[in-house]
Amino acid sequence: MRVLIAPDKFAGTLSAVEAADAIAEGWRRRAPADELDLAPMADGGPGFVDVLYAALGGDLLAVTVSGPYGEPTPASLLVADGTAYVESAQACGLHLTEPADRDAERATTYGVGELLRAAVDAGARRVVVGLGGSGTNDAGAGLLAALGAEPADLLRGGPRAMAELHSVQLDGVGLGSERGEVELVAASDVANPLTGLFGATKTYGPQKGIPEERLPAVDGILDDFAALTERRLALEKGAGAAGGLGFALFLLGGSRESGIGLVARAVGLADRARQADLVVTGEGSFDFSSRSGKVPYGVAEIATEAVRPCIALAGQVLVGSREMRALGVESAYSLVDAAGKERAFADPRGALADLAERVARTWSR
Repeated sequence: MRVLIAPDKFAGTLSAVEAADAIAEGWRRRAPADELDLAPMADGGPGFVDVLYAALGGDLLAVTVSGPYGEPTPASLLVADGTAYVESAQACGLHLTEPADRDAERATTYGVGELLRAAVDAGARRVVVGLGGSGTNDAGAGLLAALGAEPADLLRGGPRAMAELHSVQLDGVGLGSERGEVELVAASDVANPLTGLFGATKTYGPQKGIPEERLPAVDGILDDFAALTERRLALEKGAGAAGGLGFALFLLGGSRESGIGLVARAVGLADRARQADLVVTGEGSFDFSSRSGKVPYGVAEIATEAVRPCIALAGQVLVGSREMRALGVESAYSLVDAAGKERAFADPRGALADLAERVARTWSR
């Protein structure tokens, strides 16, 4: 039996590569004769560069950029066949700051702009920016400041400083080089606009530490910023991705592409699914929001197109069987239910391997 193992990261515990290895380890204990094909996945958020490097090869370049509060932060970018792949979360990710220290009204995307500049300096003619997992909510103003927008001091200071903006100068801002213009792609499945009821602030602000009572004011600051730049782009699908980074990329002439779709093409997932008898995916929390561009839903869609069953292993399973099947997943198995919450967090790799061993009893033939 051939099994395709294509999980996302288990946020806070395992990378996608580690999760795939753990599932494979447990599966082999029960079904050593099965042929396992490991395809770690990502949707544009944390792990985006690592997954693409494993699939595409290329040159992985180490750089130091400004973190969400200006601190020097190590990051990497991948250059393969003239295209650079950048993971915005490496410069402005929520995971870079302890929960008690998060202040999205001060956090900046300046370091993402530095990553883009480093990509162009490395010779890339096309830059793909993975969006997801950000701890910022500045509509990409910091990114624009890093590329020459003025007034830089207000643009790089987060929404609190942006409240003082009266004008924004974007003349000359861009990623052009002596080799010509650079194509810019925002890799994200988030379809939120920049502002409003379903915008970046109202939808994702609370998880970044913006108090409920501050949400209308911060949303208004982003709306004013859009009015000073290009308001129509604020309504585009994906403008609200990564705290509004999508909006800044659209201002620079960028286009939007499905993050999970891009990674799936890079790893040849559709062909690999057709060669498999079973597809196994997974993530930290499998819930109905997984339909919004998350890896399990994308993998399940590809499995469905290949007419192959798809199952999911997750830290938590928060959907019933009917919702599960609506997402294209035959069965889902919870790490917390199987191993207990304490072990799931204390030994996530071992607990996931044990769960995979149990699941193989049912699905391997």
